[in-house]
Amino acid sequence: MARLLASYMVEPATQTPTGLMNLSDYDQIFAITHAPTIYFYENPGEFSSAVSTLKDSLSKILVPFYPLAGRLRCIGSGGRLELDCNSLGAQLLVAESEAKIEDFGDFTPTPQIRSLIPTIDYNERIEQLPLLLVQVTKLGCGGASLGLGISHIMVDGASAVHFVTEWAKIARGEQSNNPPFLDRTVLKHKEPLPSSPRFDHTEFSRRPLLVGSSNNLEERKKETTVTMLKLEREEIEKLKRRANEGQTGNNLGQPYSRYEALAGHMWRCASKARNHTIQQTTTTATTTAGELLSKPLHYASSNIREAINKATNEYLQSSLVFLKSLDDVSKYRNFHTLGCSRGDFRGNPNMEITSWTALPMYGADFGFGKEIYMGPGAVGFDGKSFILPSRDEDGSFTIALRLQVIHMEAFKKFFYEEI
Repeated sequence: MARLLASYMVEPATQTPTGLMNLSDYDQIFAITHAPTIYFYENPGEFSSAVSTLKDSLSKILVPFYPLAGRLRCIGSGGRLELDCNSLGAQLLVAESEAKIEDFGDFTPTPQIRSLIPTIDYNERIEQLPLLLVQVTKLGCGGASLGLGISHIMVDGASAVHFVTEWAKIARGEQSNNPPFLDRTVLKHKEPLPSSPRFDHTEFSRRPLLVGSSNNLEERKKETTVTMLKLEREEIEKLKRRANEGQTGNNLGQPYSRYEALAGHMWRCASKARNHTIQQTTTTATTTAGELLSKPLHYASSNIREAINKATNEYLQSSLVFLKSLDDVSKYRNFHTLGCSRGDFRGNPNMEITSWTALPMYGADFGFGKEIYMGPGAVGFDGKSFILPSRDEDGSFTIALRLQVIHMEAFKKFFYEEI
């Protein structure tokens, strides 16, 4: 466990725009929780100097990224939120731990990793919660960790990496030359607003339940565990070839991608490890376990591609109409917090497979060298996974996966045996 040494509320270095900022209807259904990530540094030098650099540069980067220094606030009783750009600041914690970098092994996002990232009490009024949480921890080996929690309503993976990249530039004494795009009105539906969505938006429907169940309360309670699965480039290419075997063309005439092949493989392995009945409906895309497991890998990959290709401009515009029409958006909001009984549940019999392979996630040098590791600080629920690219750019992947304890060993067996 880390011991807290100091706590700061870091405000923008100079005056920034104030007032209320609109959040898109898409933003309204994201988790109010903070997405946790962790960076490890082998030799940050003198710790107090590193802390001073991080604190000073954070204040400066909050000028162009001023929304992250604001606070969310509720609008009426329908669960909707807006951003108050009030410059209250980001929270910076300074801590120390006797743990050494080698104690974290393959950096599986365990509670020990999570202790290096700030936590927050979500029972507090949302107007009081910082949108950006930072913790720098001095480790027993002379190294350090940098743990971040960023409001998922405010940023996605790409914009979080963008923020860290620009922050690191300032910490190194360089200029931040790639400001954020802050005009959220581009996600407003074109007027006049249609009276109803053009498409049937099943993505906002309740996720499938286990056959014979009327709710997911028992599944939420079951013990889960996290693992890190390594795939070499050759194994990924083998999966890709399998997904494309016997195909003279699919719905785009393009070979299935590494993601489509790997996600299809993971989906099949999860359904098999969970011992689903043949009539069990399961989603990464949507099909039955019987169809998923009785057909070749390309069937799973084709379902995933179909779901990806459905996200056309027309479809997304229609989904905005759907969200705009809701009297209460809160029931569609997910929380992505382990053990949470609120919000949408995406665990058994379902999977959620997020790829970070296209993100420029490595190279955050704050003046004391590049990180030796960067990755998720937690994997929030059963069936959630992240596909991470290799820091060495050798084409290999690492998958951080959370599953129920009773299913994990079977999943790992199928995952490697059936490549």
